[in-house]
Amino acid sequence: MAKSPSSKTQGGNGLFYPIIGFASCFAFIYMSFGDLWISYNEETTLSFVERNGTQFVVDGRPFYFNGWNSYWMMDRAVDESTKPRIRAMLQGGAKMGLTVCRTWAFNDGGYNALQISPGRFDEKVFRALDHVIAEARQNGIRLILSLVNNLQAYGGKTQYVKWAWEEGVGLSSSNDSFFYDPSIRHYFKTYVKIVLMRRNTYTGIQYRDDPTIFAWELINEPRCMTDASGDILQDWIEEMSTFIKLIDNKHLLTVGLEGFYGPKNPKRSTVNPEFWAADLGSDFIRNSKISTIDFASVHIYPDHWSHNQDFGYQLKFVSKWMLSHIEDGDKELKKPVMFTEFGLSTENKGFDPSQRDKFYKVILDIIYMSTKRNKSGAGTLVWQFWVEGMEEFNDDFGIVPWKRPSTYKLFSEQSCRLARIQGVLPSQKEHLNKLCSQRW
Repeated sequence: MAKSPSSKTQGGNGLFYPIIGFASCFAFIYMSFGDLWISYNEETTLSFVERNGTQFVVDGRPFYFNGWNSYWMMDRAVDESTKPRIRAMLQGGAKMGLTVCRTWAFNDGGYNALQISPGRFDEKVFRALDHVIAEARQNGIRLILSLVNNLQAYGGKTQYVKWAWEEGVGLSSSNDSFFYDPSIRHYFKTYVKIVLMRRNTYTGIQYRDDPTIFAWELINEPRCMTDASGDILQDWIEEMSTFIKLIDNKHLLTVGLEGFYGPKNPKRSTVNPEFWAADLGSDFIRNSKISTIDFASVHIYPDHWSHNQDFGYQLKFVSKWMLSHIEDGDKELKKPVMFTEFGLSTENKGFDPSQRDKFYKVILDIIYMSTKRNKSGAGTLVWQFWVEGMEEFNDDFGIVPWKRPSTYKLFSEQSCRLARIQGVLPSQKEHLNKLCSQRW
């Protein structure tokens, strides 16, 4: 995710919610949903998510979703001592009626690297990603898998540039050369091909044939600061999306955008958070309109994008930002729009935990209204959920959802609201019917 015009690292030692009594929270969760755990050992059958105009569909029925980000899953699945956290998080999400999780399918160089050097993979880490996908399938959760980071966390485009520079084939030491250097483009294509054609050691299914994967995301929060015109990034998106579709025409594909409007878009001055957002080398409309891109992605971080720290202002920005992009999906792109990250920082001056629930509610309500009216807003993925004992992976946005009943209730109710619109999918039936019969 992005905090400001500059980049950031992910997974730090940020503040997190004060912990309310564990015993009372556990009792609350168990009394409401404890008997649902038993159903998750059964094999779950999933169908591919497809697109029909501005809607996602599964088996011919509209698919709206309520989901979350847990970027750390592959990393934590490498070690046997931390591997159980993947199941705990996926089961916890399923119990809330959540159906989609976004996570990293990359770690380039460094600790627990999936890609050790260009085209060289650590099989132990690859098996960890296999495990994440297999666990998601078993719990009826679909995954959006991101393929590289614009930021330096987990390697990102900076690591690719470093590799090319060290091998003496790099054109420039600028990390934006990731987008235009022929050698680096070759590195990335090699990586993508190996990942898409990977055969899961647990399920025996190639990734490109696995409906557990909702979609691929080209890159998390792409920015090409050295080319404000956006031509370089646009060319990269066109080339890489076409390449992926040649290998895998079953899965949906998105860019991974934050949603900023570029220098030629009239909305740059009326909707963007501040002037700098138009000069990042990306443009929401232009980048998302490409025929090989199936849906648009948008992030929401008003507290880190604007100097105006008034909470009331931030809530108004959220509404305007979301409604603008849903309008774009309906009228300009004619594609679904997914809000793939949103969060409110604990480090804001005067932060109160209740503000976060208000912030979340605005976002969830707008998506609910969009789905009721058959608009392009299709779903949301909160940044970020994690489980106990993972403080080192928390940033100033992280939540253990079952430790805050009001937040748990908010997201569970959203799952039920969406289910009443679209019906209950077979993979959800057993636990969602139970969840939605609760009196909150």
